[in-house]
Amino acid sequence: MDQLTAIRAFARVVEAGNFTRAADSLDMPNATLSKMVQELEAHLGVRLLQRTTRRVTVTPEGCEYYEKTARILRDLEDVDTSFNAVRSKPRGLLRIDVGGSTARDVLIPALADFMTRYPEIRLDLGVSDRPVDLISDNVDCVIRGGPLDNSSLIARNIGHATLITCATPAYLKAFGTPAYPDELKNGHRLVSYLSPQNGRAFPFRFERDGGKTEIKVDHRIGVNESNAHLAAGMAGLGIIQTFSYSICDALQRGTLVEILTEWRPAPYPFHVVYPQNRHVPHRLRVFIDWLVETFPQKVSGQLPAIQS
Repeated sequence: MDQLTAIRAFARVVEAGNFTRAADSLDMPNATLSKMVQELEAHLGVRLLQRTTRRVTVTPEGCEYYEKTARILRDLEDVDTSFNAVRSKPRGLLRIDVGGSTARDVLIPALADFMTRYPEIRLDLGVSDRPVDLISDNVDCVIRGGPLDNSSLIARNIGHATLITCATPAYLKAFGTPAYPDELKNGHRLVSYLSPQNGRAFPFRFERDGGKTEIKVDHRIGVNESNAHLAAGMAGLGIIQTFSYSICDALQRGTLVEILTEWRPAPYPFHVVYPQNRHVPHRLRVFIDWLVETFPQKVSGQLPAIQS
């Protein structure tokens, strides 16, 4: 038995939640992975996983073994990576998941610089606003905005975006320009962004002088994809609240007009997220470092200061 390989295989089963997902992410047959874990259990003389036809449960001994060996694996991988980074150029395939408008307006326009710096790295971009499972979907990292709710992942902040409330001139001519957030409740048509995860509409958020307001009203139309959400606003279907990086050009051209400027909400955080107990290859490390360097300016957008 190759104990180190078996430990890594066991760790991947724990992280993925079942053998099938773990085997897919390791690109090995399910039977081979199962045999590795069985040999590791025989070597230790304890049962690490409790298997049934539907699920895999980590035993108390398995939890303890996972926690102790995860630290060892991370230390070993850090040592290997430090030497590999000196001796070799980063290369290979990176699988990245990113939201639609973030891909179109922020990441892809900046990628020429990354590809020039690291010509031996290939990228597969999964572009969707829907959340992914990094382990089962075999994704190296995701770029997402908003609060984080999964403590098992590592997240690095890569900047803050500004949320802008806006509409077309034609819409404002027809329905009027609201002077206060509460006026959105009175006859205005809202185009809501729907959560791709649960289908619920995100409220329109506003903030002024430390006070926060959320407007939750029935929307005229709801859209669960960021590019289509912007398109609905550009088509004059109603008022939208979206990120500044997507509408800078439209604001400059006058095809969209910002409203309620004095109630812009607090900056919206963006992160690059990746599993904490998975080997972080050199190519992923340099990509994350590049995001930290490049992304903040790109995602912030270029907008005029709020006039007091």
